[in-house]
Amino acid sequence: MVYRDARMAFLLVIARVLCVLAIFASTGCTRLFFMPLHELVRTPTEIGLDYEDVYFNAADGVRLHGWWLPAEKVAQGTVVFFHGNAENISTHIGSVYWLPAAGFNVFMMDYRGYGLSDGAPSLPGIHADAIAALQTVMERTDIDTSRVVVLGQSLGAAVSIYAVAHSPYRPRFKALIVDSVFASYRQITQEKLGALWLTWPFQWPLALTVSDDFSPAKAVASIAPVPLLVIHGTGDQVIPIAHAHQVFASANEPKTLWEIPGAQHIQALRNVEIRRRLVAYLAGLLRRAE
Repeated sequence: MVYRDARMAFLLVIARVLCVLAIFASTGCTRLFFMPLHELVRTPTEIGLDYEDVYFNAADGVRLHGWWLPAEKVAQGTVVFFHGNAENISTHIGSVYWLPAAGFNVFMMDYRGYGLSDGAPSLPGIHADAIAALQTVMERTDIDTSRVVVLGQSLGAAVSIYAVAHSPYRPRFKALIVDSVFASYRQITQEKLGALWLTWPFQWPLALTVSDDFSPAKAVASIAPVPLLVIHGTGDQVIPIAHAHQVFASANEPKTLWEIPGAQHIQALRNVEIRRRLVAYLAGLLRRAE
């Protein structure tokens, strides 16, 4: 009886794995990238920031939502922020809430299917959303659009590279900053599947269901002459720092790499010293542009 129960339990596990694999095979593994949260858990007002709700449309008509956080003093510039794959802008605001006090406007938006944005996420969709976000900022009449910087974290870092490379406004951006970036959608999928014993045997066939058309390592060479800053923690266990090295090697000058000792995934900007260093870096770029 014990043998029969153990055998049944094993067969159930195998059945569940096969069901998961069947879903991946029929829909691709791109769903691994998206963990959206629809509810906004806080607003900028609750952490003492002024803000404006901004609604705009992607090229395919999907209605998107974002927040505009004005600088608390005369603006040095504007930062367009693209967040990672989980939750929404209300939880990722912790990465940029300090920028208005440092003299920067911030525009942060939710991809389709996240927060108050309509639609459902997909790789082509979120990249179209990012391009639309850049256009929305560059069409504002209340800012100096010659002083716009793009900042992305994790999935948002990958998205920002493709968006800047394919934006008609690319020559006007003053910098692109990517924090905790991965080099390839297919590569990171294969690595994550390969880390689990249940999916290890299927890592390559399933990874091949993910398009690499939008991958950072392919697009990053087109960023130049926009200055590129790559930030990555040496302690990142979600996206190993080897990805940052790969993206950096694929980029053209001007480019800079900051390896942050011991920092975990998208944790570098929690460090006050790294924030000061970043503000000084941006101030230097903006002074040279005057």
